[in-house]
Amino acid sequence: MAFLFRFLACAAAMAACVPCALASGLDALESFVRNTRSGRAEFTQVVTAPAREGQSARSKQSSGSFEFQRPGRFRFIYKKPFEQTIVADGQTLWLYDVDLNQVTARRQSQVLGSTPAAVIASAPDLDTLRKDFDLAAAPDRDGLQWVSATPRNREGQISSVRVGLRGNDLAALEILDGFGQRSVLSFTKMELNVALPEATFQFKPPAGADVMRQ
Repeated sequence: MAFLFRFLACAAAMAACVPCALASGLDALESFVRNTRSGRAEFTQVVTAPAREGQSARSKQSSGSFEFQRPGRFRFIYKKPFEQTIVADGQTLWLYDVDLNQVTARRQSQVLGSTPAAVIASAPDLDTLRKDFDLAAAPDRDGLQWVSATPRNREGQISSVRVGLRGNDLAALEILDGFGQRSVLSFTKMELNVALPEATFQFKPPAGADVMRQ
């Protein structure tokens, strides 16, 4: 559950044309954050824990839907294997665990600065992103253009983020946390600049749910 909050995150091969890759990846990210006001997509998330002594790395997969609207509002609905909802309404970040009937609420300003959510739903341009991240283009891979984003706050729980773009569309996020856990989110059926109902980013704790505020 804690990892989801760090949510609503290095290739070593040399690109054949490094100058082109450097320009295209950062240009694509700049276009995305400048020109995208809202969006929705489906996603698959694979979280891989680091291998331990005598054990191989373990992976868990989940899937669901995702919507966002700038500035600072988004909604993740995890449908499989467990139902969870994450909503950022501009002020509060809500996490609702259906099985536990438990809601956790945290102030957005305290948790989203140096996280992948800043790339998706908060920062209006690269200059703003650079206040929280060191940005560098990475080689093209898997048919995507990539940008590496390293948090400037070294005391945070995120070690690095890689943003994958297809054209000017967000296609993937690769997130590595301080414990060596790797999370890969792949987005499909992305629709940008769509009209989303105001209620999409409103959350009211269900009756009887245990609410914890942090």
